[in-house]
Amino acid sequence: MTDGLLICTPLGFEARAVRRGLTSSDTTVLRTGYGTVRAGRVAQEISHRRYGQLVVMGVGGALSTDLKPGDLVVGTRVGDIDCPSAALLAAELRRAGLTVHLGPIVTVDHLVRKAERAELAETGAILVDMESAPLAGAAGGRPVAVVRAVSDNPDRPVAGIVSGGLAALRSLRKAAPAVERWASACASRDVLLAGPRSFCAGVERAIEIVERALEQQGAPVYVRKEIVHNKRVVTDLAGRGAVFVDELAQVPDEATVVFSAHGVSPAVRAEAAGRGLSVIDGTCPLVSKVHAEARRFAADGYTVALIGHAGHEEVEGTLGEAPDSMVLVQTAEDVAALESRDKIAYLMQTTLSVDEAADVAGALRSRFPQVRAPGSDDICYATTNRQASVRAVAADSELVLVAGSANSSNSVRLVEVCERAGTPARLIDGASDIELSWLAGVTRIGLTAGASAPPAVVSEIISALSGLGPVSVSERVTTTESIRFGLPKEVRH
Repeated sequence: MTDGLLICTPLGFEARAVRRGLTSSDTTVLRTGYGTVRAGRVAQEISHRRYGQLVVMGVGGALSTDLKPGDLVVGTRVGDIDCPSAALLAAELRRAGLTVHLGPIVTVDHLVRKAERAELAETGAILVDMESAPLAGAAGGRPVAVVRAVSDNPDRPVAGIVSGGLAALRSLRKAAPAVERWASACASRDVLLAGPRSFCAGVERAIEIVERALEQQGAPVYVRKEIVHNKRVVTDLAGRGAVFVDELAQVPDEATVVFSAHGVSPAVRAEAAGRGLSVIDGTCPLVSKVHAEARRFAADGYTVALIGHAGHEEVEGTLGEAPDSMVLVQTAEDVAALESRDKIAYLMQTTLSVDEAADVAGALRSRFPQVRAPGSDDICYATTNRQASVRAVAADSELVLVAGSANSSNSVRLVEVCERAGTPARLIDGASDIELSWLAGVTRIGLTAGASAPPAVVSEIISALSGLGPVSVSERVTTTESIRFGLPKEVRH
Protein backbone atom coordinates (compact mmCIF):
# COMPACT_ATOMS: atom_id res chain seq x y z
CA MET A 1 0.00 0.00 0.00
CA THR A 2 1.25 3.51 -0.85
CA ASP A 3 1.33 6.60 1.37
CA GLY A 4 -1.87 7.86 -0.26
CA LEU A 5 -5.50 7.87 0.86
CA LEU A 6 -7.05 4.79 2.45
CA ILE A 7 -10.86 4.66 2.51
CA CYS A 8 -12.48 2.02 4.72
CA THR A 9 -16.04 0.93 3.97
CA PRO A 10 -17.89 -1.85 5.79
CA LEU A 11 -19.77 -3.56 2.96
CA GLY A 12 -19.31 -4.25 -0.73
CA PHE A 13 -22.10 -2.01 -2.02
CA GLU A 14 -20.70 0.90 -0.02
CA ALA A 15 -17.23 0.23 -1.43
CA ARG A 16 -18.60 0.09 -4.98
CA ALA A 17 -20.46 3.40 -4.54
CA VAL A 18 -17.30 5.11 -3.30
CA ARG A 19 -15.10 3.63 -6.05
CA ARG A 20 -17.50 4.90 -8.72
CA GLY A 21 -17.03 8.43 -7.44
CA LEU A 22 -13.23 8.40 -7.21
CA THR A 23 -11.12 10.35 -9.69
CA SER A 24 -7.65 9.11 -8.69
CA SER A 25 -6.07 5.68 -8.98
CA ASP A 26 -3.88 6.43 -5.94
CA THR A 27 -6.80 5.94 -3.54
CA THR A 28 -7.28 2.53 -1.93
CA VAL A 29 -10.78 1.40 -0.93
CA LEU A 30 -10.80 -1.40 1.65
CA ARG A 31 -13.92 -3.36 2.57
CA THR A 32 -13.70 -4.04 6.30
CA GLY A 33 -16.82 -6.11 6.96
CA TYR A 34 -19.94 -5.43 9.00
CA GLY A 35 -19.91 -4.71 12.73
CA THR A 36 -17.51 -3.76 15.48
CA VAL A 37 -15.78 -7.16 15.72
CA ARG A 38 -14.72 -7.22 12.08
CA ALA A 39 -13.90 -3.50 12.15
CA GLY A 40 -11.70 -4.07 15.20
CA ARG A 41 -9.75 -6.85 13.48
CA VAL A 42 -9.17 -4.74 10.38
CA ALA A 43 -8.20 -1.75 12.52
CA GLN A 44 -5.42 -3.76 14.15
CA GLU A 45 -4.15 -4.87 10.76
CA ILE A 46 -4.21 -1.47 9.00
CA SER A 47 -2.64 0.37 11.93
CA HIS A 48 0.68 -1.10 10.78
CA ARG A 49 0.23 -0.38 7.06
CA ARG A 50 1.62 2.52 5.13
CA TYR A 51 -0.89 5.15 4.12
CA GLY A 52 -1.12 8.92 4.36
CA GLN A 53 -4.71 9.59 5.37
CA LEU A 54 -7.64 7.50 6.58
CA VAL A 55 -11.31 8.11 5.82
CA VAL A 56 -14.14 5.90 7.02
CA MET A 57 -17.14 5.98 4.69
CA GLY A 58 -20.44 4.11 4.73
CA VAL A 59 -24.06 4.43 5.73
CA GLY A 60 -25.50 5.01 9.20
CA GLY A 61 -28.62 5.67 11.18
CA ALA A 62 -29.61 9.20 12.07
CA LEU A 63 -30.48 9.96 15.69
CA SER A 64 -32.72 12.90 14.75
CA THR A 65 -35.59 13.29 12.34
CA ASP A 66 -33.89 16.49 11.12
CA LEU A 67 -31.51 14.25 9.17
CA LYS A 68 -33.00 12.71 6.03
CA PRO A 69 -31.96 9.70 3.92
CA GLY A 70 -29.16 10.78 1.61
CA ASP A 71 -27.87 13.48 3.97
CA LEU A 72 -24.22 13.20 4.92
CA VAL A 73 -22.75 13.37 8.42
CA VAL A 74 -19.11 14.37 8.88
CA GLY A 75 -17.97 13.31 12.31
CA THR A 76 -16.43 15.92 14.59
CA ARG A 77 -15.71 13.17 17.11
CA VAL A 78 -15.99 9.38 16.78
CA GLY A 79 -15.54 7.42 19.98
CA ASP A 80 -12.39 8.83 21.55
CA ILE A 81 -11.08 10.24 18.27
CA ASP A 82 -11.39 13.93 17.44
CA CYS A 83 -11.58 14.92 13.78
CA PRO A 84 -10.40 18.58 13.77
CA SER A 85 -10.67 19.06 10.01
CA ALA A 86 -14.33 18.01 9.90
CA ALA A 87 -15.51 21.57 9.23
CA LEU A 88 -13.18 21.85 6.22
CA LEU A 89 -14.42 18.60 4.70
CA ALA A 90 -18.07 19.37 5.45
CA ALA A 91 -17.79 22.74 3.71
CA GLU A 92 -16.18 21.09 0.68
CA LEU A 93 -19.03 18.59 0.48
CA ARG A 94 -21.58 21.39 0.71
CA ARG A 95 -19.85 23.20 -2.15
CA ALA A 96 -20.38 20.00 -4.12
CA GLY A 97 -24.13 20.41 -3.60
CA LEU A 98 -24.61 17.83 -0.83
CA THR A 99 -26.61 18.25 2.38
CA VAL A 100 -24.14 17.88 5.23
CA HIS A 101 -24.38 17.84 9.02
CA LEU A 102 -21.51 18.16 11.48
CA GLY A 103 -21.49 16.38 14.81
CA PRO A 104 -20.39 13.44 16.93
CA ILE A 105 -20.87 9.89 15.68
CA VAL A 106 -21.38 7.00 18.10
CA THR A 107 -20.38 3.41 17.31
CA VAL A 108 -22.31 0.51 18.86
CA ASP A 109 -22.08 -3.27 18.59
CA HIS A 110 -25.70 -3.99 17.72
CA LEU A 111 -28.60 -2.71 15.66
CA VAL A 112 -30.28 0.24 17.38
CA ARG A 113 -34.03 0.52 17.65
CA LYS A 114 -36.09 3.69 18.02
CA ALA A 115 -36.08 3.97 21.83
CA GLU A 116 -32.32 3.49 22.09
CA ARG A 117 -31.76 6.10 19.39
CA ALA A 118 -33.43 8.67 21.61
CA GLU A 119 -31.08 7.75 24.45
CA LEU A 120 -28.03 8.04 22.20
CA ALA A 121 -29.22 11.42 20.89
CA GLU A 122 -29.18 12.73 24.47
CA THR A 123 -25.38 12.22 24.49
CA GLY A 124 -25.07 14.80 21.71
CA ALA A 125 -24.37 12.32 18.92
CA ILE A 126 -26.27 12.76 15.67
CA LEU A 127 -25.61 9.43 13.93
CA VAL A 128 -24.96 5.82 14.93
CA ASP A 129 -22.97 3.14 13.13
CA MET A 130 -21.18 -0.13 13.91
CA GLU A 131 -17.65 0.38 12.57
CA SER A 132 -16.30 3.94 12.62
CA ALA A 133 -14.76 4.19 16.09
CA PRO A 134 -12.29 1.26 15.86
CA LEU A 135 -11.38 2.10 12.27
CA ALA A 136 -10.78 5.79 13.02
CA GLY A 137 -8.62 4.76 15.95
CA ALA A 138 -6.30 2.94 13.55
CA ALA A 139 -5.18 6.26 12.06
CA GLY A 140 -2.58 6.54 14.79
CA GLY A 141 -2.07 10.30 14.52
CA ARG A 142 -2.48 10.46 10.75
CA PRO A 143 -5.21 12.71 9.31
CA VAL A 144 -8.58 11.02 9.75
CA ALA A 145 -12.14 11.78 8.71
CA VAL A 146 -15.46 9.97 8.95
CA VAL A 147 -18.23 10.47 6.38
CA ARG A 148 -21.46 8.59 6.78
CA ALA A 149 -24.56 8.80 4.60
CA VAL A 150 -27.93 8.60 6.33
CA SER A 151 -29.97 5.57 5.34
CA ASP A 152 -32.70 5.90 7.99
CA ASN A 153 -33.82 8.04 10.93
CA PRO A 154 -35.90 7.54 14.11
CA ASP A 155 -39.16 7.85 12.17
CA ARG A 156 -38.19 4.88 10.02
CA PRO A 157 -35.49 2.79 11.76
CA VAL A 158 -34.49 -0.20 9.69
CA ALA A 159 -32.16 -3.16 9.84
CA GLY A 160 -29.69 -2.60 7.03
CA ILE A 161 -30.14 -0.76 3.76
CA VAL A 162 -33.73 -0.43 2.59
CA SER A 163 -35.76 2.59 1.53
CA GLY A 164 -33.08 5.19 2.23
CA GLY A 165 -30.22 3.05 1.03
CA LEU A 166 -30.14 4.14 -2.58
CA ALA A 167 -30.11 7.81 -1.63
CA ALA A 168 -27.31 7.13 0.85
CA LEU A 169 -25.21 5.30 -1.73
CA ARG A 170 -25.68 8.09 -4.27
CA SER A 171 -24.42 10.56 -1.70
CA LEU A 172 -21.37 8.42 -0.93
CA ARG A 173 -20.49 8.35 -4.62
CA LYS A 174 -20.88 12.12 -4.94
CA ALA A 175 -18.83 12.65 -1.78
CA ALA A 176 -15.79 10.71 -3.04
CA PRO A 177 -14.15 13.57 -5.07
CA ALA A 178 -14.38 15.96 -2.10
CA VAL A 179 -12.78 13.33 0.13
CA GLU A 180 -9.93 13.10 -2.36
CA ARG A 181 -9.52 16.88 -2.28
CA TRP A 182 -9.37 16.67 1.50
CA ALA A 183 -6.58 14.10 1.23
CA SER A 184 -4.69 16.28 -1.28
CA ALA A 185 -4.79 19.15 1.22
CA CYS A 186 -3.26 17.04 3.99
CA ALA A 187 0.34 17.95 4.85
CA SER A 188 2.62 19.12 7.63
CA ARG A 189 2.50 22.92 7.79
CA ASP A 190 4.07 25.99 9.33
CA VAL A 191 1.56 28.64 10.37
CA LEU A 192 2.93 32.17 10.78
CA LEU A 193 0.72 34.28 13.04
CA ALA A 194 0.72 38.02 12.46
CA GLY A 195 0.89 40.11 15.60
CA PRO A 196 -1.01 42.20 16.42
CA ARG A 197 -4.25 40.79 15.03
CA SER A 198 -7.95 40.53 15.86
CA PHE A 199 -9.90 42.93 18.11
CA CYS A 200 -8.77 46.52 18.53
CA ALA A 201 -9.68 48.79 21.44
CA GLY A 202 -12.58 50.43 19.56
CA VAL A 203 -14.14 47.08 18.68
CA GLU A 204 -13.74 45.72 22.21
CA ARG A 205 -15.39 48.88 23.55
CA ALA A 206 -18.33 48.67 21.13
CA ILE A 207 -19.01 45.02 21.90
CA GLU A 208 -18.77 45.61 25.64
CA ILE A 209 -21.26 48.46 25.34
CA VAL A 210 -23.88 46.14 23.86
CA GLU A 211 -23.09 43.37 26.34
CA ARG A 212 -23.43 45.72 29.31
CA ALA A 213 -26.63 47.24 27.96
CA LEU A 214 -28.13 43.76 27.69
CA GLU A 215 -27.01 42.88 31.22
CA GLN A 216 -28.32 46.10 32.76
CA GLN A 217 -31.52 46.63 30.79
CA GLY A 218 -32.35 43.19 29.46
CA ALA A 219 -33.36 42.31 25.91
CA PRO A 220 -34.10 43.74 23.51
CA VAL A 221 -31.42 46.35 22.98
CA TYR A 222 -31.53 47.88 19.51
CA VAL A 223 -28.35 48.52 17.55
CA ARG A 224 -28.29 50.75 14.48
CA LYS A 225 -26.37 48.86 11.77
CA GLU A 226 -23.89 46.14 12.73
CA ILE A 227 -22.09 47.10 15.93
CA VAL A 228 -18.87 46.03 14.19
CA HIS A 229 -18.48 44.47 10.77
CA ASN A 230 -18.17 40.82 11.72
CA LYS A 231 -20.71 38.08 11.13
CA ARG A 232 -19.67 36.02 14.17
CA VAL A 233 -19.92 38.96 16.57
CA VAL A 234 -23.31 40.08 15.25
CA THR A 235 -24.75 36.56 15.36
CA ASP A 236 -23.54 36.05 18.93
CA LEU A 237 -25.00 39.34 20.18
CA ALA A 238 -28.27 38.72 18.33
CA GLY A 239 -28.54 35.39 20.11
CA ARG A 240 -28.26 37.24 23.42
CA GLY A 241 -31.02 39.72 22.61
CA ALA A 242 -29.50 42.49 20.51
CA VAL A 243 -31.73 43.58 17.63
CA PHE A 244 -29.84 45.00 14.66
CA VAL A 245 -31.72 47.49 12.49
CA ASP A 246 -30.81 49.45 9.39
CA GLU A 247 -32.64 52.64 10.32
CA LEU A 248 -34.05 54.25 13.45
CA ALA A 249 -37.58 53.95 12.05
CA GLN A 250 -37.35 50.25 13.00
CA VAL A 251 -36.73 51.11 16.68
CA PRO A 252 -39.81 51.55 18.93
CA ASP A 253 -40.28 54.97 20.51
CA GLU A 254 -38.37 55.53 23.76
CA ALA A 255 -36.41 52.28 23.35
CA THR A 256 -32.65 52.01 23.87
CA VAL A 257 -30.52 52.17 20.74
CA VAL A 258 -26.75 51.75 20.42
CA PHE A 259 -24.90 53.54 17.65
CA SER A 260 -22.31 51.33 15.97
CA ALA A 261 -18.54 51.77 16.17
CA HIS A 262 -18.56 53.36 12.70
CA GLY A 263 -20.35 56.51 13.86
CA VAL A 264 -23.46 58.34 12.64
CA SER A 265 -24.22 61.72 11.14
CA PRO A 266 -25.74 64.61 13.14
CA ALA A 267 -28.99 63.98 11.27
CA VAL A 268 -29.25 60.51 12.80
CA ARG A 269 -28.54 61.90 16.27
CA ALA A 270 -31.24 64.52 15.79
CA GLU A 271 -33.74 61.87 14.67
CA ALA A 272 -33.01 59.79 17.77
CA ALA A 273 -33.47 62.80 20.04
CA GLY A 274 -36.73 63.72 18.33
CA ARG A 275 -38.04 60.20 18.82
CA GLY A 276 -37.17 60.16 22.52
CA LEU A 277 -34.81 57.23 22.07
CA SER A 278 -32.31 56.42 24.79
CA VAL A 279 -28.98 56.55 22.96
CA ILE A 280 -25.74 54.81 23.89
CA ASP A 281 -22.95 55.91 21.60
CA GLY A 282 -20.64 53.08 20.53
CA THR A 283 -18.70 55.23 18.05
CA CYS A 284 -14.99 54.48 18.14
CA PRO A 285 -13.17 57.46 19.67
CA LEU A 286 -10.82 57.52 16.69
CA VAL A 287 -13.81 57.92 14.36
CA SER A 288 -15.17 60.65 16.63
CA LYS A 289 -11.82 62.43 16.21
CA VAL A 290 -12.30 62.51 12.42
CA HIS A 291 -15.84 63.86 12.89
CA ALA A 292 -14.50 66.66 15.09
CA GLU A 293 -11.83 67.51 12.49
CA ALA A 294 -14.49 67.68 9.78
CA ARG A 295 -16.57 70.11 11.83
CA ARG A 296 -13.53 72.27 12.63
CA PHE A 297 -12.27 72.48 9.04
CA ALA A 298 -15.76 73.25 7.72
CA ALA A 299 -16.27 75.97 10.35
CA ASP A 300 -13.00 77.56 9.22
CA GLY A 301 -14.23 77.76 5.63
CA TYR A 302 -12.36 74.79 4.17
CA THR A 303 -13.62 72.38 1.57
CA VAL A 304 -12.85 68.97 3.05
CA ALA A 305 -11.83 66.09 0.80
CA LEU A 306 -12.62 62.85 2.62
CA ILE A 307 -10.47 59.96 1.41
CA GLY A 308 -12.58 56.85 1.77
CA HIS A 309 -14.89 54.31 0.18
CA ALA A 310 -18.37 55.25 -0.98
CA GLY A 311 -21.19 53.57 0.94
CA HIS A 312 -19.15 52.65 4.00
CA GLU A 313 -21.01 53.55 7.19
CA GLU A 314 -18.07 55.47 8.62
CA VAL A 315 -17.81 57.56 5.46
CA GLU A 316 -21.54 58.32 5.42
CA GLY A 317 -21.43 59.44 9.05
CA THR A 318 -18.39 61.66 8.53
CA LEU A 319 -19.77 63.27 5.37
CA GLY A 320 -22.93 64.06 7.33
CA GLU A 321 -20.98 66.34 9.68
CA ALA A 322 -20.65 69.04 7.00
CA PRO A 323 -22.43 67.87 3.83
CA ASP A 324 -22.13 71.26 2.11
CA SER A 325 -18.40 71.50 2.72
CA MET A 326 -17.24 67.94 2.07
CA VAL A 327 -16.49 65.84 -0.99
CA LEU A 328 -15.58 62.15 -1.17
CA VAL A 329 -12.42 61.22 -3.08
CA GLN A 330 -11.63 57.53 -3.57
CA THR A 331 -8.81 57.66 -6.14
CA ALA A 332 -6.18 59.95 -7.62
CA GLU A 333 -8.52 60.33 -10.60
CA ASP A 334 -11.18 61.77 -8.27
CA VAL A 335 -8.63 64.32 -7.08
CA ALA A 336 -7.89 65.36 -10.67
CA ALA A 337 -11.59 65.98 -11.23
CA LEU A 338 -11.95 68.33 -8.25
CA GLU A 339 -12.61 72.00 -8.91
CA SER A 340 -9.95 74.46 -7.81
CA ARG A 341 -10.25 75.54 -4.19
CA ASP A 342 -8.54 78.30 -2.25
CA LYS A 343 -8.97 76.58 1.08
CA ILE A 344 -8.90 72.78 0.99
CA ALA A 345 -8.16 70.16 3.62
CA TYR A 346 -8.34 66.40 3.67
CA LEU A 347 -9.34 63.69 6.12
CA MET A 348 -9.30 59.89 5.89
CA GLN A 349 -11.54 56.94 6.66
CA THR A 350 -9.85 55.23 9.60
CA THR A 351 -9.76 51.73 8.08
CA LEU A 352 -8.05 52.46 4.76
CA SER A 353 -4.97 50.78 3.41
CA VAL A 354 -2.00 52.92 4.38
CA ASP A 355 -0.54 52.70 0.86
CA GLU A 356 -3.87 53.43 -0.83
CA ALA A 357 -4.53 56.48 1.35
CA ALA A 358 -0.98 57.75 0.80
CA ASP A 359 -1.48 57.65 -2.98
CA VAL A 360 -4.63 59.76 -2.82
CA ALA A 361 -3.19 62.15 -0.23
CA GLY A 362 -0.12 62.54 -2.45
CA ALA A 363 -2.33 63.44 -5.38
CA LEU A 364 -4.08 66.07 -3.24
CA ARG A 365 -0.79 67.61 -2.13
CA SER A 366 0.45 67.66 -5.71
CA ARG A 367 -2.67 69.35 -7.09
CA PHE A 368 -3.25 71.61 -4.08
CA PRO A 369 0.12 72.46 -2.47
CA GLN A 370 -1.67 74.52 0.16
CA VAL A 371 -3.88 71.60 1.29
CA ARG A 372 -4.30 71.18 5.04
CA ALA A 373 -3.70 67.72 6.49
CA PRO A 374 -5.34 66.33 9.62
CA GLY A 375 -3.61 67.23 12.88
CA SER A 376 -2.61 63.58 13.36
CA ASP A 377 -2.92 60.42 11.29
CA ASP A 378 -6.57 59.54 10.67
CA ILE A 379 -5.91 55.90 9.82
CA CYS A 380 -6.29 54.19 13.16
CA TYR A 381 -3.36 52.63 14.97
CA ALA A 382 -4.94 49.16 14.77
CA THR A 383 -5.38 49.32 11.00
CA THR A 384 -1.79 50.47 10.53
CA ASN A 385 -0.41 47.86 12.92
CA ARG A 386 -2.32 44.97 11.38
CA GLN A 387 -1.23 45.94 7.89
CA ALA A 388 2.41 46.09 8.98
CA SER A 389 2.20 42.72 10.74
CA VAL A 390 0.50 40.92 7.86
CA ARG A 391 3.06 42.37 5.44
CA ALA A 392 5.77 40.78 7.61
CA VAL A 393 4.24 37.29 7.51
CA ALA A 394 3.24 37.53 3.84
CA ALA A 395 6.90 37.80 2.89
CA ASP A 396 7.51 34.25 4.20
CA SER A 397 4.18 32.65 3.30
CA GLU A 398 2.79 30.85 0.28
CA LEU A 399 -0.77 31.79 1.27
CA VAL A 400 -2.24 34.18 3.83
CA LEU A 401 -5.61 33.57 5.47
CA VAL A 402 -7.32 36.70 6.79
CA ALA A 403 -10.11 36.13 9.31
CA GLY A 404 -12.75 38.77 8.80
CA SER A 405 -16.11 39.45 7.16
CA ALA A 406 -16.53 40.68 3.60
CA ASN A 407 -18.03 44.01 4.75
CA SER A 408 -15.10 44.72 7.07
CA SER A 409 -13.02 47.42 5.42
CA ASN A 410 -9.93 46.83 7.54
CA SER A 411 -10.06 43.07 6.85
CA VAL A 412 -10.40 43.56 3.11
CA ARG A 413 -7.42 45.94 3.22
CA LEU A 414 -5.30 43.18 4.82
CA VAL A 415 -5.98 40.95 1.82
CA GLU A 416 -4.98 43.78 -0.52
CA VAL A 417 -1.74 44.39 1.40
CA CYS A 418 -0.76 40.74 0.90
CA GLU A 419 -1.66 40.76 -2.76
CA ARG A 420 0.38 43.92 -3.36
CA ALA A 421 3.30 42.09 -1.74
CA GLY A 422 2.85 39.23 -4.23
CA THR A 423 1.35 36.68 -1.82
CA PRO A 424 -2.08 35.15 -2.46
CA ALA A 425 -4.53 35.91 0.35
CA ARG A 426 -8.07 34.81 1.17
CA LEU A 427 -10.69 36.50 3.34
CA ILE A 428 -12.63 34.01 5.47
CA ASP A 429 -15.20 34.33 8.24
CA GLY A 430 -14.02 31.05 9.71
CA ALA A 431 -12.48 27.66 9.03
CA SER A 432 -15.47 26.45 7.00
CA ASP A 433 -14.75 29.10 4.36
CA ILE A 434 -11.36 27.55 3.55
CA GLU A 435 -11.45 25.75 0.20
CA LEU A 436 -9.28 22.66 0.19
CA SER A 437 -7.89 23.46 -3.25
CA TRP A 438 -6.19 26.54 -1.75
CA LEU A 439 -4.15 24.28 0.54
CA ALA A 440 -2.91 21.66 -1.91
CA GLY A 441 0.87 21.93 -2.07
CA VAL A 442 0.97 24.83 0.42
CA THR A 443 3.09 24.24 3.52
CA ARG A 444 3.64 27.80 4.86
CA ILE A 445 0.49 29.71 5.72
CA GLY A 446 0.29 33.23 7.14
CA LEU A 447 -2.66 33.87 9.42
CA THR A 448 -4.12 37.11 10.72
CA ALA A 449 -7.48 38.59 11.71
CA GLY A 450 -9.05 41.95 11.05
CA ALA A 451 -9.69 44.36 13.91
CA SER A 452 -13.34 43.27 14.12
CA ALA A 453 -12.70 39.47 14.06
CA PRO A 454 -12.79 37.53 17.37
CA PRO A 455 -9.54 35.93 18.55
CA ALA A 456 -11.35 32.57 18.86
CA VAL A 457 -11.67 32.38 15.07
CA VAL A 458 -7.89 32.26 14.71
CA SER A 459 -7.70 29.36 17.17
CA GLU A 460 -10.44 27.50 15.30
CA ILE A 461 -8.60 27.90 12.00
CA ILE A 462 -5.38 26.53 13.48
CA SER A 463 -7.29 23.60 14.97
CA ALA A 464 -8.91 22.81 11.61
CA LEU A 465 -5.55 22.92 9.83
CA SER A 466 -4.09 20.57 12.45
CA GLY A 467 -6.60 17.97 11.32
CA LEU A 468 -4.83 17.90 7.95
CA GLY A 469 -1.43 17.14 9.46
CA PRO A 470 1.05 18.39 12.06
CA VAL A 471 1.06 22.19 12.44
CA SER A 472 3.95 24.25 13.77
CA VAL A 473 2.80 27.72 14.90
CA SER A 474 5.07 30.73 15.28
CA GLU A 475 4.24 34.40 15.74
CA ARG A 476 5.72 37.48 14.09
CA VAL A 477 5.05 40.48 16.35
CA THR A 478 5.81 43.86 14.79
CA THR A 479 4.45 45.93 17.69
CA THR A 480 2.42 45.59 20.87
CA GLU A 481 -0.80 47.42 21.68
CA SER A 482 -1.89 48.71 25.07
CA ILE A 483 -4.59 51.25 24.12
CA ARG A 484 -7.90 51.02 25.97
CA PHE A 485 -10.94 53.26 25.58
CA GLY A 486 -13.34 54.14 28.38
CA LEU A 487 -17.02 53.27 28.26
CA PRO A 488 -19.84 55.85 27.95
CA LYS A 489 -21.48 56.85 31.20
CA GLU A 490 -24.71 55.00 30.36
CA VAL A 491 -23.07 51.59 30.87
CA ARG A 492 -20.30 52.29 33.39
CA HIS A 493 -22.18 51.22 36.51
